[in-house]
Amino acid sequence: MAVEMHKTRMNLRFDGEETDIDLADLQGLWSEQQYLKLTNQTNRLIEFTDGYIEVLPMPTDKHQMILRFVLLAMMAFVEPSGGRVLFAPLRVQIRPGRFREPDILLVLDASDPRRQNEFWLGADLVVEVVSSDNPERDTVTKVVDYAQAQIPEYWIVNPLDDTITVLTLQGDTYATHGLFQRGETATSRLLEGLAVRVDTLFDAL
Repeated sequence: MAVEMHKTRMNLRFDGEETDIDLADLQGLWSEQQYLKLTNQTNRLIEFTDGYIEVLPMPTDKHQMILRFVLLAMMAFVEPSGGRVLFAPLRVQIRPGRFREPDILLVLDASDPRRQNEFWLGADLVVEVVSSDNPERDTVTKVVDYAQAQIPEYWIVNPLDDTITVLTLQGDTYATHGLFQRGETATSRLLEGLAVRVDTLFDAL
């Protein structure tokens, strides 16, 4: 599947000088090591695909409030039984040469060997809150990415239409466990018993 990379404007400026160097020509040439070094020096969310980097937009207040709600719900459900729930910025390697930074990622066992310090090598569940700048990044592209990484469950929390889509891995692709709208309660196949009221989530701003 071809992945469209949205143009990222990048410039290098030197202190005390007027020099402004356009780094756009480096797209496609970045190494994985350069990407990791770059993201270690900024709090911006930056994702990487085979030499291309994409700087994601800064989260809005609404985005962060939605993220906070889901994070607290999942932490309360998972961590008492020994799991670990973390949030962006934290890189997860989809495969060599491809990294994403999901809004939330969790493992059911805090000692899971995929949970590395520099970046995770996978997860049991990831969550993305859809951004208005490029909704297909979360609703199409990352569906393929997280399935390729064999992540068992993917939640797409979409404030553009007030829905929560829960996808579960079947073989190499995702199937829809549920598309939950206002008036309904989102459930998880992986986290049996977890329930998130759609109205409560999107109204908790």
